[in-house]
Amino acid sequence: MLVVVPTYDERENLPGLVERVLTTLPRTRLLVVDDGSPDGTGDLADDLARADPRVSVLHHRPKRGLGAAYVDAFAHVMSAHPADEIGWVVQMDADGSHAPEDLPALLASARDETADLVLGSRYVPGGRVVNWPRHRNALSRSANVYSRVALRLPVQDVTGGFRLFRRAVLEEITRTPVSSQGYCFQVDLAFRVHRGGFTVREVPITFTERTAGASKMSGAVVREALWRITAWGVRDRVSAARRR
Repeated sequence: MLVVVPTYDERENLPGLVERVLTTLPRTRLLVVDDGSPDGTGDLADDLARADPRVSVLHHRPKRGLGAAYVDAFAHVMSAHPADEIGWVVQMDADGSHAPEDLPALLASARDETADLVLGSRYVPGGRVVNWPRHRNALSRSANVYSRVALRLPVQDVTGGFRLFRRAVLEEITRTPVSSQGYCFQVDLAFRVHRGGFTVREVPITFTERTAGASKMSGAVVREALWRITAWGVRDRVSAARRR
């Protein structure tokens, strides 16, 4: 298994996250994709990689966005690691909001239920959010409702960034270019998995608001998600109507 962690100004959070991931799953690998962090996160990631062969780093200079970071990471995994070496690919945030200690539950769900995508879900029974401001909680829940309705997705937490993909399925759904850049990238890939007829499962997690660093959420991110999700939903309905 390989864990992909995108970073932008996460110098305070990255060392602790790397330690927790590798302590929880000592045989896993971890790929940091630094998006041109001005605070030196990329240099710190290089130091961590030199200290532990399980850690590797990709650098984006200049900043290219969350979607591009993940797309490049996935392409790197496919080219650098054979399928019998890396069968599962995880994506998770660097800010400590996703607990590495939940990784075994995601992996167990994938194996036991033969799932192709396992979502670490805040909004299924047993999932919860800790220390989030009320407006962020409302925005997240509203975005999930809108995404589920617009795209007819049978999942409760389609916007979350803590997820595990079966490598073969990830390779399949990224054959078509991915243009989404912000947080709607998460919706995009979940939609592709569902539309491709693959199996999606949700595992409850506790999402904890970061204690260091700043959130990357912005008005531009929200606007991109709104127009892209609307466009995908309209296109999907038009395509379904034409098939009738």
